[in-house]
Amino acid sequence: MSDPLSELRVILAEVSDINRASAVLGWDQETYMPPGGVMARADQLSTLRRIAHTRFTAAETGRLLDEAATITAGMDPDSDDARLVKVTQRDYDLSCKLPAELVAEITRASSMARPAWVEARKTADFSLFAPHLETNIELNRRQADALGYAVHPYDALIDRSEPGMTAAQLRVLFEELKVAIVPLVRAVAAKGDAVDDSCLHGDFAEATQLAFGMDVVKQYGYDTSRGREDLTAHPFCTGFSPNDVRITTRVSRDFLSMALFGTMHESGHAMYEQGVDQALDRTPLCRGASPGVHESQSRLWENLIGRSRPFWQGMYPKLQATFPAQLKGVDGEQFYRAVNKVMPSLIRVEADEVTYNLHILLRYELEMAMLEGTLKAREVPEAWNAKMQEYFGIQPPSVSDGALQDIHWSGFAFAGFAGYTLGNIIGAQLFTKIRSDLPDLDAQITAGEFGRLRGWLQTNLYRHGRKFTPNELLQRITGGPLSTEPWVAYVRAKFGDLYGLAA
Repeated sequence: MSDPLSELRVILAEVSDINRASAVLGWDQETYMPPGGVMARADQLSTLRRIAHTRFTAAETGRLLDEAATITAGMDPDSDDARLVKVTQRDYDLSCKLPAELVAEITRASSMARPAWVEARKTADFSLFAPHLETNIELNRRQADALGYAVHPYDALIDRSEPGMTAAQLRVLFEELKVAIVPLVRAVAAKGDAVDDSCLHGDFAEATQLAFGMDVVKQYGYDTSRGREDLTAHPFCTGFSPNDVRITTRVSRDFLSMALFGTMHESGHAMYEQGVDQALDRTPLCRGASPGVHESQSRLWENLIGRSRPFWQGMYPKLQATFPAQLKGVDGEQFYRAVNKVMPSLIRVEADEVTYNLHILLRYELEMAMLEGTLKAREVPEAWNAKMQEYFGIQPPSVSDGALQDIHWSGFAFAGFAGYTLGNIIGAQLFTKIRSDLPDLDAQITAGEFGRLRGWLQTNLYRHGRKFTPNELLQRITGGPLSTEPWVAYVRAKFGDLYGLAA
């Protein structure tokens, strides 16, 4: 007698294997592949993604899902099998709306755009990338049309990655954040000389920086027997299973924060992936709940932990011993204040916690305009610079520090930037609950003991993978829906203290 669930799992495992093989090729392209391999790699990735899509959307998969739904109807709705069928059905319905040819075209275009972006950024020549961006704009529109939407094409794209989210909801969230951020930035600017970050700029040997960063994240709990770190043009994390999750970073010899906090950030993503229950491996459940939930973990370990006073009270002596000449005469409190300096900046990944979400708002607004057809690819640098002036009062000296600084638009990642702001919001909301459950957390952090924190995250978040939507996770963990209030309270308290602002 056939077992639809077992048969379905076989198909899902095959699809997972193909997608992971694609991911290995993608990681190689970003780290070690010679430039001459671009055309062949584009074809390889396109073929694999098309095969995976065709296999997943086959009629046989749909039949098995129908039969499996009947079997799981009487099960605990939160059981692995019931959730597997529910999540897979949603993925299947969405994927069936996308023709295999479109999926292959998207993959090939993205693979071709990546090296064009690298060269454009290196030479500060946007014209090298503009044709690829124009192609990706059109492909995003075609994908949105295929998926379907009632109000705006952005709705179709964001709902696929952040279930239940809409452009209208995002506008409300961004408005709430702007109301909090803009006055805070102005208040801080009035006391701009209160924090000195000159100690972060000097001559820091690159290999020593990388080694120190890896020591930190191994102490966090990143398992290097199931992962590794490499260098790339734009940091990222990629996982091929819970037992092979890799991170990348970039390093500047004269700026200490870049590699250190980049490594912390990516390790947050990686520990999430390494923590997914092994029983979910080779299924659609075996990854983070959404980009926003994923980003909550990178921001938690980078900022809520890595930029906290308790962390540097314990970790700074080790850093100072690593760079004694460069940090001579700098005490731990000075360093803590330095890594939290608020200052309008050009580069998103180096932005402080207060202004970071304005970087995301800028990208969100440009994406909306590109999808609507009111902004052409060639016009993006000028529009970017105008918004930088509006939100930050600064102008990029070159397009490499402006519209070419992020890799995302080369990888077909429209509607992806919103996840960064959602991550800040979700991370703060989770951290409020963590502090309630672990009242001595600060003492643990200062002592370099992260086991209980990681255990809390493992129990409440990591192990579930994609079993629950972001909203379901927040309700289960915190007892409430998504809210900007914890993040706003956090930045007001932290930076009010740093800059001596009235409560």
